Amino acid sequence: MHNQDPDGLAQQLDRARGGFASLDVAPETAASAMQALEQWLTDRTFRSYRAQIGALIEAGKWSVLLDSFYRVLPFGTGGRRGRVGVGPNRFNPYTLGASVQGHATFLRKRLGEGAHTVVVACDVREFHDLRGELVPDVANPVLGLTSRDFAHIAAEVYAAAGFSVVLPPDGEVLSTPELSYAIRHLGAVGGLQVSASHNHPDDNGGKLYTATGGQEVPPRDQEVADEVERVTWIDRMSLDRARSAGLVQAMPADVVDAYQQAVLASGRDGASRAGRIVFTALHGTGRRTAYAVLKRAGFQVELEPTQAEPDGRFPAVPFLAPNPEVPASMKAAVAHAEKVGADLVMSCDPDADRIGLMVRERAMGPGATDPVRWRFVTGNEIAALVVHQALRTWTSDGPPPVVIQTQVTSGLVRRVAELHGARVVDDLLVGFKYIGEAMDRMADHGELRGMDDAPLSAFAAGVEESHGVLVTPQLRDKDAAGGALLLAELAAFELRRGRTLVDTLDDLQRRTGGVANLLVSAVLRGARGRAVIERIQASLRTDRPAEIGGRAVQVCFDRRDPRGPLGPIRSATDAASRDVLVFELAGAARVVMRPSGTEPKLKVYVQVAGRPAEPRSPSDLDREVRRLADAFMLLALRRGGLVLPPWALRIHDLVGIEDKLWFAEHIVPELQASIGRGVTEADLHQWLDVHLARFGRDARALFRPGVSAWSRDGSPAFGSAVLSLFRR
Repeated sequence: MHNQDPDGLAQQLDRARGGFASLDVAPETAASAMQALEQWLTDRTFRSYRAQIGALIEAGKWSVLLDSFYRVLPFGTGGRRGRVGVGPNRFNPYTLGASVQGHATFLRKRLGEGAHTVVVACDVREFHDLRGELVPDVANPVLGLTSRDFAHIAAEVYAAAGFSVVLPPDGEVLSTPELSYAIRHLGAVGGLQVSASHNHPDDNGGKLYTATGGQEVPPRDQEVADEVERVTWIDRMSLDRARSAGLVQAMPADVVDAYQQAVLASGRDGASRAGRIVFTALHGTGRRTAYAVLKRAGFQVELEPTQAEPDGRFPAVPFLAPNPEVPASMKAAVAHAEKVGADLVMSCDPDADRIGLMVRERAMGPGATDPVRWRFVTGNEIAALVVHQALRTWTSDGPPPVVIQTQVTSGLVRRVAELHGARVVDDLLVGFKYIGEAMDRMADHGELRGMDDAPLSAFAAGVEESHGVLVTPQLRDKDAAGGALLLAELAAFELRRGRTLVDTLDDLQRRTGGVANLLVSAVLRGARGRAVIERIQASLRTDRPAEIGGRAVQVCFDRRDPRGPLGPIRSATDAASRDVLVFELAGAARVVMRPSGTEPKLKVYVQVAGRPAEPRSPSDLDREVRRLADAFMLLALRRGGLVLPPWALRIHDLVGIEDKLWFAEHIVPELQASIGRGVTEADLHQWLDVHLARFGRDARALFRPGVSAWSRDGSPAFGSAVLSLFRR
């Protein structure tokens, strides 16, 4: 313990206790936060954080302090991910160090003593507190920390435990698929990726990998989590000392080349290299993976210039959301594609495991007069296209090909796969680690889910709805480069026929009867948000709805039910992964709900399908899937004690539910009242700039769809005038 002025400490704790009492949280939550806060203010381990904690108390930032201290950042989905900051519920050198220390202990217990190698990778992130949670101009041990800084901390912990560590060369980063490949290529016993994937730039994380290049699955991941929880001391060897001892080495240059060659070998159509592609790395690592592979494959591909350079603040990305699932993230690339006459736009998230796609709807040709129109391709549609290309060109003389998908991925994938005679596994829990586990089963035993002739050579593709695909059997995690290669080949094949990938999708929908999918999310941050999510899940488990959006609930599957196909719960991590409810509805519709394992949100996956004998139009299916999604989201929020006006659902899902309520209950009424009083438009714009500043420079675009729905649906007073404020 560190000696500290007892009177000053007592005053700080008293202030914090009173501050927490002013918040609407359970007493046990406040008590847990107080216990951790006192530890971080008194234990020498956390002395570098003490000034910032004191400043937060002095500033009365009770919500930030409560959320930072009420629990330890959960260890789930292969590691820890969350906001960088001060406290046990933030990602910082301590919470990362504890994860690595626990992982090192786990590996030693399983492998024994001896020389073992781990690979540590990192993306481009750099923490600048863009959300403004911390107090500026006060000592802050996390400000400016990069993913590489965190990777060095991890290397020091592994080295102190006697492991040899392979790091990216100085000044370089390493993507997630490259890490997965490198672990296998180098014969390492595991690895770590420092990245928060597509999250906000203030976030970071550490994801642990196995010797096969995938992530641990239940119940073994629980063993890792248990070791992490038992950590009371973090042992580090300085990086200089570790290098001198030969325990830290740079990644050999040939590994990156070997990875690219492995991806190139998954190409199905070497003759299809037509068309022009604009690629954006969204400031991340995709330039060295997907872009490099497309170039080596012979495609005409160029970088979008404003997002090409690595930058962990993602300054040129709208909404600070470097996520291929967000169409606006590719806005700059589409504009560049129009300038150069490209046919496709592709993108990657910062660690290059997710692929984004935009397609010019009309093929270019002599005399073409159609206006330029770009179509965003969803993750489910990307999955269907990749599977179609993989199977369209399948040439193996062995067993029929196998396609693996998660349970929330579109039924369109199964229908497409079956058109080609493939076998499908489509009931895996969410998380690419389960696809990797299935591949390991194929590699080790030559069978999968009752298919006794399923060697890894029969693996055609693994896909998930969140823009993750894998077509390279030498990896065990999703890889944007392989997906980009197959999509580019298929697009080139269609271009030679005067068609686009939109035409391909239309054909596949028509041949299969039509499937529409929609993912909607409710972001619920902090301790209160977590309690709301738990309340919603508990309510829907114990009081299941009889109908959703006017459709009868025919069957409800609780994936935690030990009598179900997944059997008894194997561990706490298994219970977390299986916190999934599936509602099968009348008329070939389905709703699946689960809490995210990596973000503070509730995810709802909705599907409506036609039949090949009675196909339904895409517009009809899209309207119905949106209607069902709205009905279910409003129902779920009511179960959590939140009543949101329906129009507020149109506000972008990057905005949290509490902020949507705040906007509906305070901002819109105040704007109406101000317009009624004759406040000038200039003053209204200034007022909005102040109140929406925390949402970033693109704030109005986040709220504009909601305001448009409000203005259109209810004919409110001054509706047009309010809407005009969000059009600039």
